[in-house]
Amino acid sequence: MTDLNNEILEYIDKHDSLNTLEYANVQSLDHQKVIGAIKSLQTNEGLLKAEQKSTKSFVLNDEAQHIVKHGSHEAVIFGLIPETGILQSELMSLPNAKLGFSKAMANGWVQVDKKNADGPKVTKKVATINDEVKDILTKVQSLNLSDVNEKSIQDLKKRKLISEVTINSFLVSKGDKFSTKLEKPEKELTAEMLIGDLWKTKKFKEYNLDALGTVPDGGHLHPLQKVRTEIRKIFLEMGFNEMPTNNYIENSFWNFDALFQPQQHPARDAHDTFFMSDPAISTKFPMDYLERVKQTHINGGGYGSQGYKYDWKIEEAQKNILRTHTTAVSARMLYKLAQNNGFKPTKYFSIDKVFRNETLDATHLAEFHQIEGVIADYDLTLGDLIGILHEFFNKLGMTELRFKPAYNPYTEPSMEVFAFHKGLNKWVEIGNSGVFRPEMLEPMNLPKNVSVIAWGLSLERPTMIKYGINNIRDLVGHKVNLKMVYDNPICRISK
Repeated sequence: MTDLNNEILEYIDKHDSLNTLEYANVQSLDHQKVIGAIKSLQTNEGLLKAEQKSTKSFVLNDEAQHIVKHGSHEAVIFGLIPETGILQSELMSLPNAKLGFSKAMANGWVQVDKKNADGPKVTKKVATINDEVKDILTKVQSLNLSDVNEKSIQDLKKRKLISEVTINSFLVSKGDKFSTKLEKPEKELTAEMLIGDLWKTKKFKEYNLDALGTVPDGGHLHPLQKVRTEIRKIFLEMGFNEMPTNNYIENSFWNFDALFQPQQHPARDAHDTFFMSDPAISTKFPMDYLERVKQTHINGGGYGSQGYKYDWKIEEAQKNILRTHTTAVSARMLYKLAQNNGFKPTKYFSIDKVFRNETLDATHLAEFHQIEGVIADYDLTLGDLIGILHEFFNKLGMTELRFKPAYNPYTEPSMEVFAFHKGLNKWVEIGNSGVFRPEMLEPMNLPKNVSVIAWGLSLERPTMIKYGINNIRDLVGHKVNLKMVYDNPICRISK
């Protein structure tokens, strides 16, 4: 037990009760420290009774505390005037002279001789003064307000030297089990207590069986992971197979050339793509397929296309990059599918990171997650694509869709997908889609009547909408508030 706790118990034992505010003032203690000691003593059941009281009081600002130490401005000005007087211009150059001179004049302490040859001269009008402002502030500071009248309080308020506050204090009295000597209750029953019957004389701390245990430290799922899990479930419910997407480093052949994206396309510049320095190039390719892709770029490869008519270079295709889309994985999977004996309709999906050399802002990062769905089957059309998009996005809670024609190097026709956002009350772009071009599929040796429809969107955008996040840097990156990760609920997409 602390010395203050002992002193409080001795005081109550002697006086039967204690007002915390009065006790703090008499003992020159912080009132909150006294209240803390009372609350500590109250943990001993029946020791004390406490009744809360509310008292109106006043606190001094910095200027008022300065006056208590050094005197009011008018008293200081009065004290600086010599017996022979002082020129008013010289007096007014002193600190706080304007207010102090005005109050001293109003109190009748000083006078001004305006006929003085050297200019207005200030002299004392009385020999001595009583600094009432300092005296009253001193009483207010010590909460000794019994002989301070209301007019004085109002004058101090007008001068903004004090402000009124409500102070909560406690009237403390003896409880049923009051004692000046406290025995700390035991927390545990030991073998020694049981052997010597010491437990019979000991006081034990009561157990609170309703108390919650300490929350164990553990991991928390990031909002992106929560939404990813929900979207993955939707793909699996629709019968899709997940593609392996563990290769962040990809070569330009699979990322661009296999998708019928020309080597002079702006997306292949360093302004848009991260190129690897070590290893800088790849050397292992299915050479017969590479040759067919090369001829398709140059002259159409005999697949009913005229190609891009340029000098295709393997050096460009060999360059290693951080993949710019998971469609590179789709290309690998479709090529693998084409090598099987007999084509089998397939549905693939992936959700993983891709990398773009983007300018960072509230909605763009250099890396993000791409959601991609791919369906390969006989004679698929644009109508099949629109139908599957309605089914997929309906499961995401987006029932109102619009489609806008677009251009992609490896899909034709291509469409941007828009959904009506009820919260924003407008149409927002949510993804891209299209039918893979024959120039991409036929070099893989897929049957001519096999079509592949595909669509993609980012994982970050639906997550930001779901959790009400406006800046992507509050969702991903070093500025993320971990409390947001801890507190956000699991993702339940309205279906």
